[in-house]
Amino acid sequence: MKKSKILSSIGVVTAAALTLVACGKGSNDSSNQGANTASKFSESVPKKTAKQGGTLKVAVRSDTPFTGIFSDELYTVQTDAQVAEPGEEALFDTDDNFKINDKGAATLKLDVQDKTATITVKKGVKWSDGKQVTAKDLEYSYEILANKKTASQRYSSQLENIEGMKEYHNGQAKTISGIEMPDGENGRQIVLHFKQMKPGMYNSGNGYFWETAAPYHYLKDVPFAKLQSSDKIRKHPMYFGPFKLAKLVRGESATWVPNKYYWRGTPKLDKIVISVLSSNSTSQSIKDHKFDVVNAINAQWDQVKDTKDVNFVAQIPIQYNYLGFKVGKWDAKKDKNVMDPKSKMNNKALRQAIGYAMNVDAVDKRYTEGLSFRVPTLIPAQFGDYFDKNAKSYSYNLKKANEILDKAGYKKKGKWRVQPNGKPLVINYMTRQGDSTKEPIQQNYIQQWHKIGLNVKLLGGRPTEFNSFEDKLQHDDPSVDMFEAGWGLASEPSPNNLYGETSPMNYSRFVTPENTKLLSEIDSTKSFNHKYRVQKFHEWQEYMNDQAYTIPTDNSYTIYAINDKITGYSLRPSQNSNGHQLWGQVGFVK
Repeated sequence: MKKSKILSSIGVVTAAALTLVACGKGSNDSSNQGANTASKFSESVPKKTAKQGGTLKVAVRSDTPFTGIFSDELYTVQTDAQVAEPGEEALFDTDDNFKINDKGAATLKLDVQDKTATITVKKGVKWSDGKQVTAKDLEYSYEILANKKTASQRYSSQLENIEGMKEYHNGQAKTISGIEMPDGENGRQIVLHFKQMKPGMYNSGNGYFWETAAPYHYLKDVPFAKLQSSDKIRKHPMYFGPFKLAKLVRGESATWVPNKYYWRGTPKLDKIVISVLSSNSTSQSIKDHKFDVVNAINAQWDQVKDTKDVNFVAQIPIQYNYLGFKVGKWDAKKDKNVMDPKSKMNNKALRQAIGYAMNVDAVDKRYTEGLSFRVPTLIPAQFGDYFDKNAKSYSYNLKKANEILDKAGYKKKGKWRVQPNGKPLVINYMTRQGDSTKEPIQQNYIQQWHKIGLNVKLLGGRPTEFNSFEDKLQHDDPSVDMFEAGWGLASEPSPNNLYGETSPMNYSRFVTPENTKLLSEIDSTKSFNHKYRVQKFHEWQEYMNDQAYTIPTDNSYTIYAINDKITGYSLRPSQNSNGHQLWGQVGFVK
C-alpha cells in the first residue's frame, strides 16, 4: 500500500492491486460477483507511440478541498497523495506480485543472518533542483516519521524493529543508532539494523522500512514542529519523480511541469494540471470530456459507460470499507491505544448485532451497478491464501441480531432498547461526505439498526466533511460512538500498523492480549514458514470477526475514464512505482 495504509475519503486506495483476473478468484458470492464484472475492463490503455508535449488534465474526485500536505511522512489522506503523484516516486519498483526488484530508483539487499537491509540509491537519481538523492535523505525520512514534534501519523510500532528507533522516538537519543551510512551522509547507501527479520520484508509496503526519501538539504532548516505547516511542504515541495510543482491553487488544483533531472528520462508531457472534482459533477465531466483522466463513480456507471472517445480501465484495489466502534483513546504520553472497559460500545454482543443488521449486499446491488461487493474479512482476497475464504462474516440476519441483543440483556423499553444496566442507549454514528448515494445508503443502515431497536443517530444530522471527520477520528472526539471509514492497504498484508497497540491509526482504540499476540505471530521469524503465517492470518481474521471491534463491509472497483488519445497509462503494479502512476511515460498519441 505502497508505503503504508492511508485513510481515504471514498473508501480507500493507496496501493495498486493484483490483476483483475487474480482479484476475481474466490469462492464466496462477493468474490464471484467481482470476477463476473472483471471481464468488462482492462488495467491499461492501449499501447501506442506517444508524441512529445501537451497538457494533461487530471481530475481528483473529492467533495472537500485537499489539505496539501506534500510529504510522504506527514500526509494521511488519499487526495493529498493523488495531487502529489506527478512528483512522487518510491525508491523501489515491484513485479505484479509486489515483490521488490532492482528496476526502481534504489536497490534492496536483505541479509537474514546479519539482520540488515542495505538500500542503495542509484547514481543520477536527483531531486528537482539537480541534487543527488543521498544516504542522509533516506535517514532524514525516518527522523521525520519518528520525531514526536512532527506529529506524524505514519509512525508505527513496526518501525521500532529498527535498532534505536524507539529511543529516538522517545527523545532518549539524538540519532537512530540502527541506521548506518557506510559512505557518509553524502553517500548513496544506508544499512538498516533490525532486531528481527520479518517475512514481509521482500515485498513493498511491509512497514519495516520506509520506501521514500526526504530532501534533507532543502528541509533541514525547518524545525520538526513546523514541517507540516511550512511553505516547503505546503507550497514548494521537492520530489525526485518526473514532475515538479509549478503552481498551486490551495485546496483546488496543482500544476506540474517536467523535472529536467528525472533519472528515467524526459517526461513526454509538457504539463499536468490536477484539479479537485466534486462527486456530483463527475459523470457530466466524463460525458463532456472536460478531463483526460477521471476516477468514475460506480453508482453513476450506467450514465457514463457508453461515452465515446474514452477508454475505461479498472482495478480492484487492496482496500476495504469498514464499520468501527470507539472503545478507548490514544494516550499521547504512553504512545499507545488504551481501552475503556466502560465504553458504551465495548460490548461484543452489541457490536455483533449491529453487524448482522447491515444489508450490505442489497445496498451494493441497488446503488453501485454491481461494482461494489461485500467482503467477509479484514484481509482482502487479493492476498491469496492469507485470505480466509471460510471466515464467518456478518451477512444480513435481523433475527440473529435481535436474538443476540435479547440474550445480552439489551431489553426494549418502548421503541428502543436500553443498556443491560437499564440506562438509555443512544449511539452516535459518524459517516463521511460522499456522492449523492452516500446519505441514502447511510440512512438505510440507520433504519436497519432501528428495526432491531437500537437508537442510532447520525452525528450532526448529516455526513461529516472529510477533514473534520479525520480530525474527530484522530483526536477521539467523545461525540463519536461508531463510524464508517475505509483503508487503502499496503501491498504486504500484515495488519500490524492498523490494529496494533501502538498504532495511531487503530482508530477504534481496541487493545487485547489475544490481538497483540496474533499480530506478533504474523510478523515473527516463525512466519518465514509460509504455512505457519497463513495459519496465523486465518486465526486473526476469525478473532477479529468474532470480536467485531472493526467490521469489514465492502470493496469497490476503481474505474478511470481515460481520453482515448492517451497512451502509457496503466494500473499494473509492475508498470507503476510502488503504487504511483509513472506519469513520465504517459503521453498523447502521435
